[in-house]
Amino acid sequence: MEKNKKVLLGMSGGTDSSVAALLLQDAGYEVTGITFRFYEKDGSTEYLDDARELCRSLGIPHLVYDARTVFQEKIIRYFIQEYMAGRTPVPCTLCNNYLKWPLLAQVADERGIYHLATGHYVNKRYTDGYWHITCGKDTDKDQSFFLWGLPQSILERMCLPMGGLTKTRVREIAAARGFLKAATKRDSLGVCFCPMDYRSFLNAHVPEGEIVPGIFYDEQGHCLGKHEGYPFYTIGQRRGLGIHLNKALFVKDIIPTENKVILSDRLQALEKNEMFLTHWNLIHPEALLGHDDVIVKIRYRKQANRCTVTLLEDGRLHIQLHEPLASIASGQAAAFYRGDTVWGGGIIE
Repeated sequence: MEKNKKVLLGMSGGTDSSVAALLLQDAGYEVTGITFRFYEKDGSTEYLDDARELCRSLGIPHLVYDARTVFQEKIIRYFIQEYMAGRTPVPCTLCNNYLKWPLLAQVADERGIYHLATGHYVNKRYTDGYWHITCGKDTDKDQSFFLWGLPQSILERMCLPMGGLTKTRVREIAAARGFLKAATKRDSLGVCFCPMDYRSFLNAHVPEGEIVPGIFYDEQGHCLGKHEGYPFYTIGQRRGLGIHLNKALFVKDIIPTENKVILSDRLQALEKNEMFLTHWNLIHPEALLGHDDVIVKIRYRKQANRCTVTLLEDGRLHIQLHEPLASIASGQAAAFYRGDTVWGGGIIE
């Protein structure tokens, strides 16, 4: 598609995407807003009204795309299946890389719109012939960790108006322009379809009898007490175990086939020197593989470790950590960085 000054902006009705609309319009773009209906808790559609009203105030078109069925099939079903397999899912990573941004590009293509935009707190940079996601200015809001899987065809078209702003400044902009509701909206926390406790969500969506109480064991196989069902625990978990032995205990392993959860009182027992990735994406493999200056993160905003990445004959990536790393959980994401630049990532096996 030829470049033009048209941009399709994903609008959730929240503060960030609302201010993104203002900034893009100020920059001279012909903005079209689109709100994806992914999941509506208790049937609430207030977010649709908020996005529609903002677009009306700015005099820009507003589209609504009902993606609830595909979201249920690709994200919610995956989320449940991963916990039932004893793994720790990363729904926001999969949604961004394989659903939200591709859908944005699909609709933009249909309407002859070149640029794609959201309210993500990230930037991008062109280096040695490749586009990369880079960290946003606001370190507390930076979302670069979630976007390692986007292809060049999408990265090239991305407009990222929030990357150079802090959340405080974004709220100030909304208030100064008279959008007081947007300026004072609470930030969304956690996964959109179960923002608080995923255990309650599993209880409501998994057939009765599939999650049953089991036994906690120590590393030597001794019984330590009862647990509520293995899907309710994640590797490295310390709080909420419901067991008290006057010492800290950590979830070391989960064995779904036996409904066992293995605990350890030694954090060092959870440390590993390597991990393997599947479903990976590397921006420029030759510039990353085999180098020892790569940083890998397995948690949003923390746990940055140096590593060396190699490609195995079976297609997996082998990550050799330069220092041991605790609480590596199957199913979670790992993202590769050099400085503030994302070079790719994958799913921990």
